[in-house]
Amino acid sequence: MKLNSAFFLLLILSSAQIFANISLPEIFSNNMVLQRNAEVKIWGWAKPGEEIKLSTSWSDEQLNTKGDRNGNWQIIFSTPDVSGSQEITISGYNEVKLKNLLLGEVWLVSGQSNMEWSAGAGITNAEEAIAGAENDQIRFFSVAHRTAENRQQDLDGSWVQSTPETMKNFSAVAYFFGKKLQEELGVPVGLINSSWGGTPAEVWVPSEAIISNDSLAKAAKMLPDERWGPNEPGLLYNAMIAPLVPFKIQGVLWYQGESNTSNAAYYEQLFSTLIKSWRDEWETEFPFYYAQIAPYDYGDNYSGVEIRDAQRRVRELPNTGMVMTSDIGNIKDIHPRNKLDVGLRFARLALADHYGKEIDDAYAPQFKKAEKDGSKVKIYFEHAEELHFDNGNKKSQFELAGENGNFYPASVKIRDNVIILRSVKVKEPKKVRFSWGNMSTSNLFNEADLPASSFRAEL
Repeated sequence: MKLNSAFFLLLILSSAQIFANISLPEIFSNNMVLQRNAEVKIWGWAKPGEEIKLSTSWSDEQLNTKGDRNGNWQIIFSTPDVSGSQEITISGYNEVKLKNLLLGEVWLVSGQSNMEWSAGAGITNAEEAIAGAENDQIRFFSVAHRTAENRQQDLDGSWVQSTPETMKNFSAVAYFFGKKLQEELGVPVGLINSSWGGTPAEVWVPSEAIISNDSLAKAAKMLPDERWGPNEPGLLYNAMIAPLVPFKIQGVLWYQGESNTSNAAYYEQLFSTLIKSWRDEWETEFPFYYAQIAPYDYGDNYSGVEIRDAQRRVRELPNTGMVMTSDIGNIKDIHPRNKLDVGLRFARLALADHYGKEIDDAYAPQFKKAEKDGSKVKIYFEHAEELHFDNGNKKSQFELAGENGNFYPASVKIRDNVIILRSVKVKEPKKVRFSWGNMSTSNLFNEADLPASSFRAEL
């Protein structure tokens, strides 16, 4: 009798293993936020030919599909703009229920340590921020650190609600961004953090995009070995980004660049390739906003400012935007502790640029063009309203160079929000640069009290 009981128990367990087949990637779980007002794709695994049904709490429609011969399936459905907790039920041989879901705005954040940095690691006013982090309308998904030689189908992580306990270990920049967005839009916000401190951009780019390009392949070989993380192309893209594709996101926030000072001359091409490759993978030109790295002593003269200038030039890609950090950095600490203002600047940029809100202080002055006027040079900026120098630091950071390429300080005047430069040592200006040094902190601001980026230009 005991033998028969054991046999039947084994038969039941075997049957469960045969038929209980529907499973989902970790990104689909309880407490998640799905992008509202969108066509959302959900996917997973099942038995080949298994009939799969999907229903949602916000619709009477039932959607159907079957597992393909490789055991994969996917369903696309519409998400409305509705409030409150929602559910999704997926059934086949077994049933999966996703509970306590919200429909709102979903953003992916990525980069290295300044994006990964949490309130628990130490930020300005950390205790106050942590104490006020209880908010059921903000949800976090933290991607675990993993590397992979090939693209992965899944990753480790889970969705959690914002509480003092969960917020203090999440990206502080992302939290402050999400908090501001949630307050202004009045909808839930989901934040997916896939960051790893000390990593160069190459590891976040599909490896084929690096290997197939001679310049980028050369740049990748210039990277030093880091104790904090990998430096081989594609290793983090494969493990920490590819499994998220094509989970519907509204846009991307990026904070990285410090680990590319060893090959700064290639960063514009590298970063542009990263943005384009991610958009190609998601098949959408989502907004891609990034923080310019702050001034810091990298032990040489120009590698850091070359990264900053490369980031400035990447703004030429459509639907991109850059937030400035030079005025809130720390030249002695590569991890400035003011993460609140970085997050708020990201949020104001997104609210103005993507959501169409009227935000007065969303844009920093951006270099537009330089023109020669005899021996003088005129510099024009976008968002140049009430252009002015910092009252405590009015010394000119502009320099001019002639044919020989030697730069000399230039005197400066502001007339009708146009910068006018001249130098008695440069009769025929050929080049101009501003705030050009690793530790040089911009002293030129607009009416939003946001600083102009360092730049260099030919005349």
